[in-house]
Amino acid sequence: MENTEKLANSKQVIAYIAERFPACFTLEGEARPLKIGIFQDLAERLADDAKVSKTQLRAALRQYTSSWRYLYGVKAGAIRVDLDGNDCGELEQEHVDHAQTALAESKTRAAERRKEQAAKNGDKKASSKEKRAPKSNKSTVNPANSRPAKAKNTKLVKKPVEPRRELKAEDIVVGKDVNVNMGNGNMPATIVELNKDEVRVRLSNGLTMLVKAEHLSS
Repeated sequence: MENTEKLANSKQVIAYIAERFPACFTLEGEARPLKIGIFQDLAERLADDAKVSKTQLRAALRQYTSSWRYLYGVKAGAIRVDLDGNDCGELEQEHVDHAQTALAESKTRAAERRKEQAAKNGDKKASSKEKRAPKSNKSTVNPANSRPAKAKNTKLVKKPVEPRRELKAEDIVVGKDVNVNMGNGNMPATIVELNKDEVRVRLSNGLTMLVKAEHLSS
């Protein structure tokens, strides 16, 4: 019996239509501009599909076309495609300009959110340190029993920590070599995909992972 359980969210709907129409939708890399009126085509093709409704399709398309990787693909000379991957005409300049404006605004908002989150994290760390700081109890110290500590012969040589430079919004592009901040260390990586709130990077060992943009530095 065919599984007709409805898809739960836009992410699942996007994955589903990418599976059904791979020549039109993609889950990785730069997305191709969609044919004008693609929603009606989708609604007709999936009219008898119990997994997804028109409302879900509309919301999923809105999320797909507002993603950074889609907006990157809306550029001069790009060709729109229909559900079967057929060419549907070159993009008009006004659509290219609108996409680039939307991309710049989205990047600015993301950078502001990262700064706000970093400020909140800094306040939390400072508050946590204050709570953990032990209070000295002078009454427990006996001067008669106190002895000067013996000097150690070994010296602890601290390795200088290389400062991290936070990436600006315009620095976050596909192909950029970056460092992924993991605890107290950095892992070299390359940006391979951009999303609204996360960035997919490929580590030097070949593995890929999704990270927040605030965890990247140059």
